[in-house]
Amino acid sequence: MWWRPWLPACLAWGCVAALCGSRGLCPAPNASRPQPGQCPRRRAAELCAWALSSDSLLDPFPVDVIQENYVRNVRNCIFSVVYPTPFKSRVRLVAVSKDVLENILDLDISVKGSSDFLEFVSGGKVIFGSVPLAHRYGGHQFGSWAGQLGDGRAHLIGVYTNRHGDRWELQLKGSGKTPYSRNGDGRAVLRSSVREFLCSEAMHHLGIPTSRAASLVVSDDDVWRDQFYNGNIKKERGAIVLRLAKSWFRIGSLEILAHSGELDLLRRLLDFIIQEHFPSIAMNDSNRYLEFFSTVVSETANLISLWMSVGFAHGVCNTDNFSLLSITIDYGPFGFMDSYDPNFVPNTSDDERRYKIGNQASVGLFNLSKLLQALKPLLDPRQKQLASQILEGYGEHYHSRFTELFKTKLGLLGENENDNYLIAFLLKIMEDTKADFTMTFRELSEITADQLKELHIPEEFWALQDLGKHKLFSEWVTMYLLRLNSNNGDSDAKRRTRMATVNPRYILRNWMAESAVQKSNLNDFSEVQLLEQVLQQPFQRQEAAERAGYSLRPPAWARHLKVSCSS
Repeated sequence: MWWRPWLPACLAWGCVAALCGSRGLCPAPNASRPQPGQCPRRRAAELCAWALSSDSLLDPFPVDVIQENYVRNVRNCIFSVVYPTPFKSRVRLVAVSKDVLENILDLDISVKGSSDFLEFVSGGKVIFGSVPLAHRYGGHQFGSWAGQLGDGRAHLIGVYTNRHGDRWELQLKGSGKTPYSRNGDGRAVLRSSVREFLCSEAMHHLGIPTSRAASLVVSDDDVWRDQFYNGNIKKERGAIVLRLAKSWFRIGSLEILAHSGELDLLRRLLDFIIQEHFPSIAMNDSNRYLEFFSTVVSETANLISLWMSVGFAHGVCNTDNFSLLSITIDYGPFGFMDSYDPNFVPNTSDDERRYKIGNQASVGLFNLSKLLQALKPLLDPRQKQLASQILEGYGEHYHSRFTELFKTKLGLLGENENDNYLIAFLLKIMEDTKADFTMTFRELSEITADQLKELHIPEEFWALQDLGKHKLFSEWVTMYLLRLNSNNGDSDAKRRTRMATVNPRYILRNWMAESAVQKSNLNDFSEVQLLEQVLQQPFQRQEAAERAGYSLRPPAWARHLKVSCSS
C-alpha cells in the first residue's frame, strides 16, 4: 500500500534486531512465525510467538498524509500513523487481567514476567505487524459541537484475531501525544488509570457490554494535573492501560466526516463498520444504513438500561464517548451510586447535571439524534422519514428493557399490569430513605419471604433496615409478596437463587477505587489486585471481600468523596 514507505526503516523485516534487540518482540528473520492474527494452538508464553496486524484498518482507507507528529487540523482520513512515546523513567507493571491475557489474547499468564511484555504494554516497543494509529473523530460535548477531537493520548497498536475467531483492537491509553492532543500532554495519570482498569473488568463481569483492560503500568514520569479544575495543579505519576474493544469507532467517528463534507469517506467507513461488525445486515441491501441505525438505537437503549440496572453513571456521555457497537468505552469520571439518587452526578465539573444518572436515557436519545444527523447525507427522503420514526421508538425500547431488567432484579416472573408501579414504588422509597441501591436489591435476594412478611429485618440487612424506616415500606412489602405469590411454579428458595445471579454483592464503589488509588500512590498495589479479583465474581459471597468490608455500609468519609475529573 502507498502508506507503507512511511514506516520507520526498523520495521522492515531485515531490521528486526534494530527494533527488538536480541530478545525482542519479533522473531528472528529465519524463525517460523504466525501470520498476523493467526491463532496459536496453545497460549503463547513469549511475545515472539505472537503477532498483530494493522492491515484491516489501514487498507480500506486513506491515511493522514502528514507524517510529523504535531497538533493540527486533519482532513480526508480516518487514522494518522503515529508512534507511542515511551516513558523516560522506569516503568512498573501494576496489574494484569488473567482472563483477558489467556482467553482473549491467547497469551499465557507467565508472559507478564518478561521484559518484552513490560516494554510492549508501556509503549516502549512495537510488536511485529503493528502500525500504531491515532483515530480522527469529532463530537458533541455537553450538548455543543466541539469539532475535531480524536485520540489525543491513545494509540491503536494493532488488531488480534484469537483462537475463537474473535477480532479485538488493542489500544494503549496514556501513551503520548498525537495530532489530536489539542492542549494536552498525551498522558494519563495513575489515579484515573487504576479506575479505568478496575471498572472495565468490573463491568464485564457484571454482564455489561464494555471495552476490556489487559494491563496497567505506572511510571515515575511527572504529569501535572488540575484534578478538580480549581486551579490547584499537582504533580502525579504517568500510567498506561492496554485496553481492548471489538471496535473503537464511535458516533463522533461519523460526525466528523459529515461535518467536514467528506461524504465518500463517510460512506466507506460506514460500509466497513457494517461489514465488519453487523453481519446480519446485507451489504447489497439499499436500506443497510437504515438497518444499521435501527440496530444502534435498540442496542443503545439496551446498554443504558443495563447501566441503570447496576446504578452506573458514565459521567461524560458525549457523542465521542458513545460506541457504535453499543459497548461502554472511555471511562472517565464514572461512578456507581451508593444511596439511590436520580440526581447522582459522578463528574464534579458537570455543573448543570447534564449527565446525572437519571438523565442518561435522555442523553442517549440526544446522541442518537446526532448520529442520525450524520447519516442523513447518505439517506434518501423516504429513508430519512423512516429513520426519524425509528428514533421515536427509542423511548419504548428503553422503557421495555428497563422494566424487564428490574423485574428480573425483583425476581418477578410472567406479566402483571402493576409491575411498573411496584418498581417505581420501591425506587421512590429508596430515594426518600437514601437506601443503598446495590445492597437493597442484593438483600432482597437473600432475605426470606417469611422474614419480609413479618417485617423482621436482621441486622446484617442494613440497606433493608434503612428502607424499613419509611412509613410506606410495609405497604410495598405486602404488594411485593402478593406479586411473588403469582410466580407460577416458583418457590422462595428458587426466587432467592435466581435473584442472587443478577443482583451483585460487590461493585466498584468510589470509596473502594479511591482507597486503591491512595495505596497505589505509595507503591502499594495490593488493593488494586484484590479488587480486580473480587470484581471478577460480583455475585458470589467472598471471604476476602467481606473482610475488606466491601459489602458493608460505605464509610462516613465516602459521603463527601469527589470523583476525579482531570485524568
